[in-house]
Amino acid sequence: MKAQLSVMKQKRWINHFVFWISLLVFYTLAMSNEFAPISSLFNRNVILLLPQVFAAYIISYFLIPKFLYKKQYILFGAFFLLCTYIFSGLARILVVHVVEGIYREQPFKQESILEIATDLERLYKEFFHRVFLPVFLFVSIKLLKERFEEKNRRELLEKEKITAELNFLKAQIHPHFLFNTLNNLYTLTLQKSDKASETVLKLSEMLDYILYKCKEKTVSIEDEIKLIKNYINLERLRYGNRLEIMFETKVDDLKTQLAPLILISFIENAFKHGASGTVTKPKIEIELMVKENQLHFSVKNTKPGITKNDHTKYKDGIGLNNTKNQLHLIYPMEHVLHIIEDNNSYKIELRISL
Repeated sequence: MKAQLSVMKQKRWINHFVFWISLLVFYTLAMSNEFAPISSLFNRNVILLLPQVFAAYIISYFLIPKFLYKKQYILFGAFFLLCTYIFSGLARILVVHVVEGIYREQPFKQESILEIATDLERLYKEFFHRVFLPVFLFVSIKLLKERFEEKNRRELLEKEKITAELNFLKAQIHPHFLFNTLNNLYTLTLQKSDKASETVLKLSEMLDYILYKCKEKTVSIEDEIKLIKNYINLERLRYGNRLEIMFETKVDDLKTQLAPLILISFIENAFKHGASGTVTKPKIEIELMVKENQLHFSVKNTKPGITKNDHTKYKDGIGLNNTKNQLHLIYPMEHVLHIIEDNNSYKIELRISL
């Protein structure tokens, strides 16, 4: 960490050095003419760098963060005007008492420091722009850089927040999914069914997928289809011929990537509510189509004609809500979810641009 900070400071120092040297060279070349030798212009501009650099760093690293960012505008304005006076005066003093002393032919009368300090018109007319044009350029670049860095920081924080929320949602889905499947297994063991061992095998395959492959941001449609088929087979073992299940797929490229565990919660919800013992002829229809990275997914299930009020919202579960939240986080502007419900059926239709 210390090494990284050292490198950053060194890089910043180099950037500042290059900026001022480039500015010095530019001003010297831009002002050169046949009456003024480049050497004298260069030396004069070197002398003027002193007030320019001091003004730039005092405004950038003291006045702006101390007063402007804290919305103390009157104090900022007052100190800024004081800076323009001090450094314009300093520039005039250096020109008169250093530069002219070297290059101007003797004898000549030099203005006193008091005369320079009280001649405000000349200070602002001749020296304000000489000092503060480079200062304004420096401050503008620094403010733009800070704004760009702040934008990057916010984007990074937003990404980290989304990642944390997704990890939290997945952490909820895994035990929720396991809990429901173990309930199925428990029912089979109570019935002393031979299907219990097959259930354990399929459950292990599903857990292997959920615990390891779902750590990635995306998985292939092929893997998600395998998960769905395993889940459907588990439910078939539980319900037998009493439940009619249809699962149709039409995918142009099985390697197409999709965020994991997006679809399974809708299917799980359909089984939970559509295979109820109060439904005379329970039926679940699942369709999954992917064409040119456009996913079309629908799940339709029968439901009891009369449902009891559930004030505790226990039946809502967490799987379906989590999936909706994940869709908003991963595909915020790229998905459409419709829920169609009548007295006898419940259907969801999902479209995602992958």
